[in-house]
Amino acid sequence: TADVAGRKTAAMTRRVLFRPELEEDIRAAIDWYEAKAQGLGSEFLRSFSAAAAQVARFPMASRRVYGEFRRLLLQRFPYALYFTSDREQSIVFGLFHCARKPAELRKNLKARKSGPRRPS
Repeated sequence: TADVAGRKTAAMTRRVLFRPELEEDIRAAIDWYEAKAQGLGSEFLRSFSAAAAQVARFPMASRRVYGEFRRLLLQRFPYALYFTSDREQSIVFGLFHCARKPAELRKNLKARKSGPRRPS
């Protein structure tokens, strides 16, 4: 990879932790898309996986949206990953539809931040 001046830089892969609730977020979206068209749920899962890999490699490329929470939009689907990141790891707190009300989203992220974590 290269920085803004074109100098070569090493991409650092951080450890990524996923909140337990994320599994339900993913499952609900996959089921909804699969009900709309066969195979669309699998495409959604691939988009999520690509976004999670981007969080691991380039977390600081995503802008902060709520305090320390960063947002990464999924390709092709109106969903976003919300996560925090430091020098060693990123924690993904949720996968939410982009039409969600901001106040509800902030409340949900705050609630999830106070609970237990599990490694990826």
